[in-house]
Amino acid sequence: MVSQAGDEAARDHLALRGDWRVEKVDAWLAQALADHSGHYTDPAARTAAAAVLPAPVRAHAALLSALARTGTPADVSELPLTGRLAHVAPAATAALAAWRDTSLAADSTP
Repeated sequence: MVSQAGDEAARDHLALRGDWRVEKVDAWLAQALADHSGHYTDPAARTAAAAVLPAPVRAHAALLSALARTGTPADVSELPLTGRLAHVAPAATAALAAWRDTSLAADSTP
């Protein structure tokens, strides 16, 4: 399913209701944000999402992006771990993503 404008509001509605599906929606939004798919192909939509999505979703997206830049495809069975890590410790997840990007940049320096 492709993300669309308003998905963030739908996610918030589910969260306010305590809906059990919000975790799956968070993972889906993080993946769309990470790979710039759906309405997140527009840089303005990504910027707007960064302002409204919760820190765990943003951290999850950052980690997925950093992992994708390694060039090694993630095993689908490992992806839930990134979401759980982001929800438990969003700041640590964002720091891990930043560290991964820094180490990739250092590895590519001649």
